[in-house]
Amino acid sequence: MKKITILALHLGYGGIENAVVTLANTLVLKYDVEILSVYRLYNEPVYKLDEKVKVTYVSNIKPNKKEMLYYLKKKNFSMFFKGISQSINTGFVKYIKTPIFLKKLDTDVIITTRTVHNFLASKFANNKIKKIAWEHNHHNNKRKYINALVKSCKNVDNLVLVSNELAEFYKKYLGNKVFYIPNCLDKIPNKISKLDSKNLVAIGRLSKEKAFDDLLRLFKKISLKYPEWKLNIVGDGMEKNNLLDLASELKLGDKVIFHGYQNKDYINNVLLESSIYVMTSHTESFGLVLIEAMSYGLPCISYTSAQGANEIIDDNENGYLIKDRNEEEMISKIELLIGDDKLRNKLGKNARLKSKNYSNEVVLDKWSKIINKRK
Repeated sequence: MKKITILALHLGYGGIENAVVTLANTLVLKYDVEILSVYRLYNEPVYKLDEKVKVTYVSNIKPNKKEMLYYLKKKNFSMFFKGISQSINTGFVKYIKTPIFLKKLDTDVIITTRTVHNFLASKFANNKIKKIAWEHNHHNNKRKYINALVKSCKNVDNLVLVSNELAEFYKKYLGNKVFYIPNCLDKIPNKISKLDSKNLVAIGRLSKEKAFDDLLRLFKKISLKYPEWKLNIVGDGMEKNNLLDLASELKLGDKVIFHGYQNKDYINNVLLESSIYVMTSHTESFGLVLIEAMSYGLPCISYTSAQGANEIIDDNENGYLIKDRNEEEMISKIELLIGDDKLRNKLGKNARLKSKNYSNEVVLDKWSKIINKRK
């Protein structure tokens, strides 16, 4: 049995971390799987991991980059200087300790999940190990980011992208070493939403690129017409306090429920009790949460700026895609689904069918072809 090692930054909250755990749970159906995590944020991985997957931590140190940037922005120099020592230690772990682990790594295949890890695995992991870079982020036409990723993949065997659009883009630079494999679901749920609750739902990190502030503003307009409907936001992040303040300023009261970070079972229950999924992200390379919502039979609505949504949502079939971040069009489509339960159920049924294209069996087969492909 081949051994697969996934090199992850950490196993805390986040889209990439969710995808890492889901992939590990999928690959372990056929391979011996280990996750090598650079940092240990919590005693146990946040997302439920198959007991057959081994986890090795390079360090117990928690990175503090976001906090340091926040203190610097707020000119809180006292807290900034207090965090310098921890920042130095996290850098030591990333650039010194991780290479030591990679040099000793005994595995057949290593899957890397960050640009810096592509470089490190290329330089320090044994040449006999097959190296697969796995990219989740959209480049957003940032030349510096594109160049860094391409350069980091110079000495890897393959680059896997989570969207076909990104795969076609990077093929221009890296040719036939590029492959498209979407993220997958842990499982297709047995239950589906009845779509009769008056609940909208949105899930994700509370950060600026997710544009939950735009969601709150457009929901305010919807709530004036449909006051019985509620908006459920699941997630946490640096923008939490700003979003709470905005919800208060908009006088949304208990019409918006901030659930915070929650485990998979909790999130699945929220999806089961919701009727429409809304995504307002400025950027999104894939959007696994859309597939998760679809698996519960929820019609999904997203701005096309969330690039990954364009490959998941079939406009007018299982949801709606809104161009140019047109708020009025977004509101119109949400209100259309609110007011027409037959349409809601029709699109929801199609969404459930679409989600089956992202089952772990389908995705495992795609990964296996690359894993078993000769170097």
